[in-house]
Amino acid sequence: LQKNNIMKALQVATAQLWALLSHTIDAIIAILGFCVILLYLFFILMDYESLSASFIKIFPKKSRPFWQALINDVERELNSYIRGQSLVALCIGILFCIGYTIIGFPMAIGLGIMIGVMSLIPYVHSLALILIVILSLLKSVDTGESFWFILLSAMIVFGIIQIITDMVLVPKIMGKAMRLNPAVLLLSLSVGGALLGFVGLIIALPLTTLLNAYYKRYITKEPQTEEKIKKPMELYLHAN
Repeated sequence: LQKNNIMKALQVATAQLWALLSHTIDAIIAILGFCVILLYLFFILMDYESLSASFIKIFPKKSRPFWQALINDVERELNSYIRGQSLVALCIGILFCIGYTIIGFPMAIGLGIMIGVMSLIPYVHSLALILIVILSLLKSVDTGESFWFILLSAMIVFGIIQIITDMVLVPKIMGKAMRLNPAVLLLSLSVGGALLGFVGLIIALPLTTLLNAYYKRYITKEPQTEEKIKKPMELYLHAN
């Protein structure tokens, strides 16, 4: 209880409190920014056709077929990505419901559904680990079982499903939906996450598919099978 010790303790506590407060504010700002981005994306997707039609008009008529082909490519790849990721999220949700029901984990169905919804954005479902720890603690207090045993069981289920997701679901479902090799999918996720972090994981697959489509169109000159893609490009080539 000496004055010097009290002052040192207050300084340390103040520094730690300020660090905690600043990190909390940064996290809140990041979450709000992400919500704003989702809101803008929602309204853009609602009026995508009208916005794309207006966007085309800012270019000269001679180059409009090229930009129309670009918009069609973006729309096609985004549709494929959303359909594939939705199917992956559905499978993840079902697997978690089954896995946590087998081990008798609290709120197994609700937790599985929540993780499935979070899986619509790649790797966001990892945030559910916080809730898993809390539920494990509550079950331990309620039943008297070992907290570490309950948590270890839940983490084993989580790890097994994550391995199934990375090795089976994403390569098979997303590879078929986006017409990419499974190795390319995993590589694009790794590179996107390393370069841009969370945002990179979101845009890695659609961006890779879009780049692959233009590589085939302009570099290898492979014929396009979809009529809505071919027609604008024929107009563009004819105009040049």
